[in-house]
Amino acid sequence: MSNVKMYTTQVCPFCIRAKSLLKQRGVDQIEEVRIDLDPAQRDTMMQITGRRTVPQIFIGETHVGGCDELIALDQRGGLMPLLQPQG
Repeated sequence: MSNVKMYTTQVCPFCIRAKSLLKQRGVDQIEEVRIDLDPAQRDTMMQITGRRTVPQIFIGETHVGGCDELIALDQRGGLMPLLQPQG
């Protein structure tokens, strides 16, 4: 499985939904960056993504986007290949 990193907050329903989908697809470890606990991380997230909302999901070096983009990627069959280890 590829490295999954997600910028989140504690009470974000979209974050919970995204984590659930990733776990259903076999992701057992998600590096969560809690921007509600570390405001400097919110600034970093905004610089990297140009977005203010959570979740912001990265699989390896690929910025997937938010929950809706993750679901759309999965529905068109693009999520599982992205989760495979890169060799």
